[in-house]
Amino acid sequence: MLGFLIRRIIQSIFVMLAVALIAFMMFRFMGDPVNSMVAETATTEEREAVRERLGLDQPLWVQYGRFVARAAQGDFGLSWRNARPVSTLLAERFPATAELVLVAAGLSLLVGIPLGILTALKPGSLSAQTLQFVSLIGISLPTFVTGILLILVFSVWLNWLPSFGRGTVVDIGWWSTGFLTVSGLKALILPSVMLCLFQLTLIMRLVRAEMMEVLRTDYIKFARARGLPNRSIHFRHALKNTLIPVITIFGLQLGGLIAFAIITETVFQWPGMGALFIQAVSFGDVPVMAAYLVLVSLIFVVINTSVDLLYAVLDPRLRADAARAAH
Repeated sequence: MLGFLIRRIIQSIFVMLAVALIAFMMFRFMGDPVNSMVAETATTEEREAVRERLGLDQPLWVQYGRFVARAAQGDFGLSWRNARPVSTLLAERFPATAELVLVAAGLSLLVGIPLGILTALKPGSLSAQTLQFVSLIGISLPTFVTGILLILVFSVWLNWLPSFGRGTVVDIGWWSTGFLTVSGLKALILPSVMLCLFQLTLIMRLVRAEMMEVLRTDYIKFARARGLPNRSIHFRHALKNTLIPVITIFGLQLGGLIAFAIITETVFQWPGMGALFIQAVSFGDVPVMAAYLVLVSLIFVVINTSVDLLYAVLDPRLRADAARAAH
């Protein structure tokens, strides 16, 4: 297990170096940053002074090494639009995105897995057929259409929930949370439902397909022949093997939730990192775009590594294979 972890860490380092290279090249192909930082009337000497201060007069490999070293310390320079440290801007926006993704991921698991089990155990029932039809609609509708419909129904027609913003938040150190206020919780409902709907339907359909496949295996038939109760067969034996591929998809989709959060935050004007990234694209704020790319890639790498390690916990065969490989 230790050798596997070391290999995964080395692979992750190379992946992050490649992502850092892509982020660094954005600075080269998005125009001259000096033009965004000096006045139009600036002289050639003033422009060269700024270029020297930014280190743009150095060779590319030196600039890349400096970029990687600073990025490893969380330093991505100043935002060209806000003239503030990019790390500070991301730290201010990260809690909003993290809470939104956390709630959406929790909803997709807490609702998607039970619905998948229900449709697998009673595939011919009316409730299972209805859920299948609804899930097909949910997985087919574009995310922004779902958000607009939620706003129309629950904000415009019923006036139950706010249509934009994060509500009232409470600062706990550098972290700002809406979990501790009523308006914050109400503001979180619609965007989290919009963000989780695609993942929820995907998990439900995946659990259904995998569990129906597992229930047809020989060891389940043997368990029935031994007279084990259905509850033990379904939830102790079948469900555990069903969750292995579900963890893979969920781990990948968890990173996708952060990516889809850009659309959700735009629709609901949610003050998270996605909205900050959209603003950076509109104004050509390359340091913010580069930092967002590196941060999201790091989250993907951490999630994928955690999923691989979790495999060994759920599937004893992987531990046995790892032990044989070590010997």
